Amino acid sequence: MQLKHLYKTSFTGLRTNKVRSLLTILGIVIGISSIILIFSLGKGVEGLITGELSGMGADTIVIRPGQQPTGLNDFSETLFSDSLKSRDVEALKKKSNVPHLAKIAPAIIVPGRVSYRGETFKPMIFGWTAELMTEMFGVEIDSGDLFYESDIRSKASVAIIGSKVKEELFGNEENVVGKNIKIKDRNFRVVGVLKPQGQVSSFNVDELVVLPYSTAQIYLMGIDHYHEIILKADSPENVSQTVEDVKDTLREMHDITDPSKDDFFVVTPEGMLEQIGNILDALTLFLSAVVGIALVVGGVGVMNIMLVSVTERTKEIGLRKAIGATNKDIMIQFLFESMMLTITGGVIGIIIGMSLSLITTIAILSFTTYAWSFSFPVGASILGIVVSGLIGVIFGIYPAKKASQKSPIEALRYE
Repeated sequence: MQLKHLYKTSFTGLRTNKVRSLLTILGIVIGISSIILIFSLGKGVEGLITGELSGMGADTIVIRPGQQPTGLNDFSETLFSDSLKSRDVEALKKKSNVPHLAKIAPAIIVPGRVSYRGETFKPMIFGWTAELMTEMFGVEIDSGDLFYESDIRSKASVAIIGSKVKEELFGNEENVVGKNIKIKDRNFRVVGVLKPQGQVSSFNVDELVVLPYSTAQIYLMGIDHYHEIILKADSPENVSQTVEDVKDTLREMHDITDPSKDDFFVVTPEGMLEQIGNILDALTLFLSAVVGIALVVGGVGVMNIMLVSVTERTKEIGLRKAIGATNKDIMIQFLFESMMLTITGGVIGIIIGMSLSLITTIAILSFTTYAWSFSFPVGASILGIVVSGLIGVIFGIYPAKKASQKSPIEALRYE
């Protein structure tokens, strides 16, 4: 049977019951569109995270308290760990311990709100060093100045605020440097305002308040430990060696001989990217397996409808056999119809999945400051078409075989 005639015959058979054909491939459409959406959004998330982490710089190292998290419960335990102290920072500053260290700064995360004359705003409040913040993330001062090491040593009540914080607290006031804002009932003098920059790494610069880490630690949090310690190596090539030196120094400071008992863990942008990539891959695989169930259900629906079609077209089968069609011709025709049905569902699913992904991208860009990008997963689309065709073959074989085995005499007598 010629391919052109095969296509025309199959298309006519499917077009006869258009609504039934569309309902039959609904499971295929849902499954393939879900695969396209999952892969597209997964690429978007990966690109976003990669962009944010790359903003930290390849020479950045972060030390966090507690053991390396392996689940959500571990993350919560890390937040309350108090293993990183001032003496650890002093030990790490020694060239004999960490020869390739260029910069080091402890960090304190302060929950809460800031206020000014009745106006309040909930920013991200960091106890840190202004110098490392500007070096690491490239943020710039719009007005005023940074605070310096002398302010950290004297535990000065000074603050640098983002442009959104300024807008929310001070409205249209132009010069806010020198004014006092309140954090946890303590007054802080604004010494600088950052230029608008939006999302950088894991925070929004415009919604940031930065204080001397010593002030945040003693007067706002009342703790003797740090939430993390951030370091910069003297070059990206020396990051691996610096990580090993940091681990050796802290193990010596904490009297740890067994690395599995470490009460701290070290992360780098490269390591975080690898870890996040593994998590995204595992999540994508899991979701794809769930979507596979929808495809199987869709395949069963195709087989069921093809069996109904075989029964309805029994007389047609008998007539074709009477004028010379072989069992092979009948089987190929019904198998081709099944494949046309599922591949059509696959194409529709790709179009819907791509459209949903594009709409999601537009929504994210419209309502957030994230640098999200639309990604069309070519590989997933090809896979979707191939899987659709395979489903048509696998679930179409039985109905096609049933059709080919019908006796022409009995088929012509069928009413």
